[in-house]
Amino acid sequence: MTWALFRQAARARSFWLATASGAALVASPVMAQAEPNPAQSEDVAGEPVLQTPDVVPTASDAPDVQGEEQVGFAADNLNYDSDTEIVIAEGNVQMNREAIEMRADKVTWNRKTGQVFAEGNVTIKNPEGDTAYGDKIELTDSLRDGVVENLLVVLDNGSRLAAVKGTRFDNGNIELENAAYTPCPVEDDAGCPKNPSWQIRAVRVMYDRAKNKIRYKGARVEIFGLPLIPLPGLSHPANSEAGSGILVPEIRLDRSNGFEIAVPYYLRLAPDRDITITPHVYTSAAPMLEGEFRALTDIGSFRINGYATYGSLVPLTGDDPDSEKRFRGYLESAGKFQFDPRWSLTYSGRIATDRTFMRRYDISRDDRLRSTFELERIGNQSYLSIAGWATQTLRRNDDQGQQPIALPIIDYRQRFDDPLLGGKLELQLNTLAIGRTEGQDTQRAFAGARWDLRGLTSLGQEVTLTALVRGDVYHSDENLLTAIPGYRGKSGWQGRGIAAVAADMRWPFVGEFLGGTQTLTPRVQIVATPPIKNLDIPNEDSRAFDLEDGNLFSINRFNGYDRFEDGARITYGLEWNFSRPGFNISSVVGQSYRLSDKPSLFPDGTGLTDRTSDIVGRTTVAYRDFLRLTHRYRLDKDNLAIRRNEFDATIGSRSTYAVVGYSRLNRDILLLGEDLQDREEVRAGGRIAVASNWSVFGSAIVDLTKQSDDPLSSADGFEPIRHRLGVAYDDDCLSIALTWRRDYADTGDARRGNSFSFRIAFRNLGF
Repeated sequence: MTWALFRQAARARSFWLATASGAALVASPVMAQAEPNPAQSEDVAGEPVLQTPDVVPTASDAPDVQGEEQVGFAADNLNYDSDTEIVIAEGNVQMNREAIEMRADKVTWNRKTGQVFAEGNVTIKNPEGDTAYGDKIELTDSLRDGVVENLLVVLDNGSRLAAVKGTRFDNGNIELENAAYTPCPVEDDAGCPKNPSWQIRAVRVMYDRAKNKIRYKGARVEIFGLPLIPLPGLSHPANSEAGSGILVPEIRLDRSNGFEIAVPYYLRLAPDRDITITPHVYTSAAPMLEGEFRALTDIGSFRINGYATYGSLVPLTGDDPDSEKRFRGYLESAGKFQFDPRWSLTYSGRIATDRTFMRRYDISRDDRLRSTFELERIGNQSYLSIAGWATQTLRRNDDQGQQPIALPIIDYRQRFDDPLLGGKLELQLNTLAIGRTEGQDTQRAFAGARWDLRGLTSLGQEVTLTALVRGDVYHSDENLLTAIPGYRGKSGWQGRGIAAVAADMRWPFVGEFLGGTQTLTPRVQIVATPPIKNLDIPNEDSRAFDLEDGNLFSINRFNGYDRFEDGARITYGLEWNFSRPGFNISSVVGQSYRLSDKPSLFPDGTGLTDRTSDIVGRTTVAYRDFLRLTHRYRLDKDNLAIRRNEFDATIGSRSTYAVVGYSRLNRDILLLGEDLQDREEVRAGGRIAVASNWSVFGSAIVDLTKQSDDPLSSADGFEPIRHRLGVAYDDDCLSIALTWRRDYADTGDARRGNSFSFRIAFRNLGF
């Protein structure tokens, strides 16, 4: 945790070598005018002072030196006693050597003993911009060892290292007595002295030059002047590289595990590899061990993170009485490798031993864990992807055997400039294999071509013409294991051809409005597709559809490739945008009409069941960085009833803000074999700045779904899911947060109830 602190102590030795060796002195022919001796602030004896002394800066009159063995200096008065061979320079003494500058009220050099004393407002600045202050510096013998009283080093990044006394020995070792370090400001906005938010204090700090190691005695972290975190036996490397050591502990209290303390230990294996091992100790559960390994290679990076414990597992359902103790854990890994400018590999993997482990130990609230890999080649006009993925479900009623494993997924695309008609031509080859341990298996391959031409008419209309063709081949078996008939398709080999043409016209009108600029853009799209054998084909990637503004003008409004909307249709809409400095409103609304009376592929409640679709739209309002409001909706085509209603709003500044979200689905259907049943939910969160650097924050999720919305649910119309409330302190170098969270639902051994967590982070302290 504290390697960054005392590597600065090693840097401070460069100040002490400023006048090392018997260098020649080069005096300035012009002496500076005497400056009044500024008064220094008094402090308690024996305490390191982190505030900068009140030293009036003066321009250097010391001459530039020509060689490494020369020292230039200037002073108001210079005396030399030939009998004692003592040189005394007084009054604004300035010296420089090898770009190191020193200032003092008085410098005494005993040529017989080789001792040099600098005293009175001593200031030394090195080429890196670090500045050292001291009351008195004494260098003896060969001028390589010495003592500094009331040392203060102000580094170029603003960090400060202070000690009551510092000693440098002839072998290069350094010892600091009663030392303190902080990267935090020591003055308030008005320039008045203040205690830093946090500092590290130590009775003694020892720097071993031979081992390049810094060791401590009596080290502790003080927060707001209170000694809170002891650091016994602390040591680390003296250079800028990370060193092994204990990190800041984490503290929690919750209903499932009781009181928890986690103490991470950081182990640096090499300059490009490290590992963090974190034991988690609980009062109401068995201990758990967490580990994270990170590595940086010549072509990329990767990390591996895992949790492991041995404890009892409470089943999700009451029909499984087995709750014996067993190994429980979670493993994840992610990485990316760039082999050359075109080829890269990205992967991520996640797996848990059971469905409630992650929620019980508050690792994640995800209900699915997906593992993926993708090998990509990106060319100037081409793209190749070879990928695969698998999913582990953590949902209560999902069968793991029904979860698909996709391997491989190959997609290749090549673009060309059309030499005949203009525009762009794209060729695509795609193949997919999906397998299940207890379900339907499907393989797919297709080849397609798409042509796009965009142009402007003399009236300013933007017209886009599109034509595409595609040939598909499918094979599937075990089709009856798929619960929803519309997803099964026919078993065995199936093929189909797809063709579509589309014309899309946008006509923007621009003008002044209310001191700003508005743009009104009517849009019309016509799409025609011959009849397609959709129901004979398995549906793996075109499920859970809902009409919205994002897919209203898509040529194929199904997501994925397994379903393609056929027939002819016209889609029309209106886009409006208004903007003035700091303020913007954008809105879109539209609807489509099918020109044929063929039954629709889209399930009831999706907004596209009849020939005339529902009306969908979106409005976004933004005012500077203070307000952003987005409203999405779908209105019933017959009676304008709201079938989908979503609000998302962010209001406030960085320190005080509110985030509100509301979602309502009202599909007006009795049965739906999709994963989008009727639902109503509200989400709220925010933060309020109550004082300088202090804030109160909170969030809540409430399920407003009623039994009339979901007959299979026991919801009562107002069911909290979880909420949290906390207080936090944040400044430039310290972050503290205390959080209370309450969960309202039991999931296996992840029990409902209260949990408390305490987090502290020291900023400007590297690892």
